[in-house]
Amino acid sequence: MKTLFATALLLASWAQAQTLQPQGAEIVFVSKQMGVPVEGRFKSFKLDRFSFDPKKPEAAQMALTVQMKSAGVGTPEVDAELVKPEWFDVARHPEARFVASQVKAVGAGRYEVQGQFSLKGQTRPLALQLALTQAGGSSTASGSFTLKRSEWQIGSGEWADTSIVANEVLVRFKFPFSGMAPL
Repeated sequence: MKTLFATALLLASWAQAQTLQPQGAEIVFVSKQMGVPVEGRFKSFKLDRFSFDPKKPEAAQMALTVQMKSAGVGTPEVDAELVKPEWFDVARHPEARFVASQVKAVGAGRYEVQGQFSLKGQTRPLALQLALTQAGGSSTASGSFTLKRSEWQIGSGEWADTSIVANEVLVRFKFPFSGMAPL
């Protein structure tokens, strides 16, 4: 019962002002190259809109824009490849964008978010799982989803072979917020 009460208090706090804290915010992508996980990050993104009332999750508003040129794995040669047409084609498609259209509760502090995801000139439906947690005076929205890079023409040409770079790419995100009432 205590957990249910704590979750209710946490969710109630999301109806208050929500201010994204850049420190600790992250969007990470993990792919496998020849079976070895390779982790990268998008260093520049903006949560354009995030409003959430736990009493009405269906009224939530979420929109995120990612600057694709900010992608990097920490290796200069690979980072230089990611902006090229075979990968993210940053010159023609500088941003990726997700706009939520439906949010529904699936458990204590957990939600399924559906919306439209735009990447490399294509827009498609995308569903992701979102968890809301609180520690101290801050709250965090985190979750993940998996993309198949071949469906988005990411890693085309000589990189299309999924035995070299796996087709599935895990994308994880974490957005800490302040301005929440402590539990």
